[in-house]
Amino acid sequence: MSVTPESAPAVRPAPSTSRPAARPARRMVADRLAARFVTLSGVLIIGAILAILFVIVAVVAPLLRSPSAEALPAGALPAGTVPLALAVDEYREEAFVATREGVVLLPVAGGAPSRADLLALGGATVVKAAAPEPQLLVLGLSDGRLYPVEVSTDVTWEDGKRKVAPYARAGEPMALVPDGRPAEVFKYVRGPDGPIALAATGPRELTLVRVAERTSLMGETTREESRVVLPVVSAGEVTALALDVRGQDVFAGTTAGEIVRFDLREEAGPRQEETVPAATGAAITVLGFLNGDRTLVSGDTAGGVSSWQVVQPEGSPARGLARIHAFRRHASAVTGFSASRRDKGFATADARGGVQVHYGTTGKTLLSLRAGSAPLGAVVFAPKADAVLAASADGRLHQFALRNPHPEVSWKALFGKVWYEGYPKPDWVWQSTGGTDDFEAKLSLTPLIYGTLKGTFYALFLAIPLALAGALYTAQFMHPSLKAVVKPVVEVMAALPSVVLGFIAGLWLAPKVERVVPGLLLMPVVVPLLAIAGAAAWSKLPARLRGRVPAGWEAVLLVPIVVLGGLLAIWLGAGLERLLLGSDYRHFLLTALGLTYDQRNSLVVGIAMGFAVIPIIFTVAEDSIAAVPPGLTAGSLALGATRWQTAIRTVLPTASPGIFSAVMIGFGRAVGETMIVLMATGNTPVMD
Repeated sequence: MSVTPESAPAVRPAPSTSRPAARPARRMVADRLAARFVTLSGVLIIGAILAILFVIVAVVAPLLRSPSAEALPAGALPAGTVPLALAVDEYREEAFVATREGVVLLPVAGGAPSRADLLALGGATVVKAAAPEPQLLVLGLSDGRLYPVEVSTDVTWEDGKRKVAPYARAGEPMALVPDGRPAEVFKYVRGPDGPIALAATGPRELTLVRVAERTSLMGETTREESRVVLPVVSAGEVTALALDVRGQDVFAGTTAGEIVRFDLREEAGPRQEETVPAATGAAITVLGFLNGDRTLVSGDTAGGVSSWQVVQPEGSPARGLARIHAFRRHASAVTGFSASRRDKGFATADARGGVQVHYGTTGKTLLSLRAGSAPLGAVVFAPKADAVLAASADGRLHQFALRNPHPEVSWKALFGKVWYEGYPKPDWVWQSTGGTDDFEAKLSLTPLIYGTLKGTFYALFLAIPLALAGALYTAQFMHPSLKAVVKPVVEVMAALPSVVLGFIAGLWLAPKVERVVPGLLLMPVVVPLLAIAGAAAWSKLPARLRGRVPAGWEAVLLVPIVVLGGLLAIWLGAGLERLLLGSDYRHFLLTALGLTYDQRNSLVVGIAMGFAVIPIIFTVAEDSIAAVPPGLTAGSLALGATRWQTAIRTVLPTASPGIFSAVMIGFGRAVGETMIVLMATGNTPVMD
């Protein structure tokens, strides 16, 4: 049969190849752009993290910067003038120098000095002087009186410029030595009820004078004076004195290198409490208190400088004077002392023109300065703690500007044990703020790090087993319809705010946990045993009954068993508490172990923070397990392995990188958590 052209099938033209060729080209361009975008995004993220790290380092670096000092020009006293004590105003423009003739007003930067008009001297000369406060000079006169002089400046502003006018105002003199002998060793403080003065009226005798000032409603002021003589039992003679502003402790340094302590708290009368050797083969030359009058500083003729505190050792009812720190020694005898009124810093001067700046809390000598070679008769820490001024025996004034904004920070203060005021021994303590100006900053990071890791450990101890076991069961055994409900619910748990969890943990969970601690500790034992027993009982049921429960829904039957196990553990805990302890567990901890149960503790933190960490670990781990290729699971089952063998030996090793990532993400959440730990523990960083 012939085929005509008309009956022959039509030949279709070949399809164009231009469009299919264009699609791979566009895909390649899109892939390159996506790859570059992802790479750029990663680089930007890394750069942002490095920038944050740089900012943190830039903020922290000044805390660890070494202190520095700069010598500045200063004025000089008239020729032949011997400085006895020194004070300076807060602007460091006017210095007030106590001399044998009175008080000299001396511009710090240089200028003509002037003498204050002190009419009450009455022809007496100044034998000794002291500066117990930044704006107070006390003159010990040759007739046995103490003469307080308030020194400061009146500040006015003219044409936008500060103008400082110094003044010296005489106070009420105090007759300290009855027979008119000069008091060459004395202390004077302004107590809460009035001035308190202490003087060595004999080689081994002290006289304490208190003046109680009371002001009536009509404005009349009455002064009531009391006088007490304190005999000093010591091998040496009194050379230095210290008196706290509360009038509770008196300290006397002697030529034998001893410090004698008197306790003034008892109403029956002051008594000598103890005598402590402070300097071997040297006499005590300087005694003074740091800011707050809790830490005593001593200096001796051998150049030694030490700090002391009256402490009560643990388990001992007696209080005693203990050496806290020994600072860098001077090259010669210590002649001057001045405490900072801003912190626990202080300055000491010696007989060869040396000045040292120390910090009492850390026990470090921050700076060693040189103010010529003449002996220094007086030294003062500027009121703003930004300078140290010293007056030498040749009448010259020396000024050192300090750059030391963070003297309380050191590696030891941040990570080591420090002996703080009022503590029986060195310890790690974090307390960055206080209610008074004389607060001693406690900046140990060790309790914060330890508490963070402790809370993280308890949280992960609870979260990791529950989250990983739940993820494995959900991905491998749970029915898809039940999984569609369980997984979103667990993921929503991660959205709960930390403040809410911390609030619930601190106000609701902590009191509940306190009542059932023994039962809570039994739950990890009772609940698994009861679950195993329930599973064994389930396996003994007839197959007809077990078949009524669809595969993957068996976990629902475990819910009442877990609840029953928790209630049973609480009941058993209460019974064991009565049977074994014979009383409440809190009473047992206190009487047998000396431990006080705190309602807000690490157990509450572990439960609350574990609840916050479980959703993160569960979600990431479940996604990793569910992402295991089905071929691996099918191959394992085809070779005769059970579903549990397949899950444990095939699925888990394959998903282990994702599971490790889940645990690390949970660890990061637990370490970075603040509000839960803060609210559940009551903001108490402790090391036990």
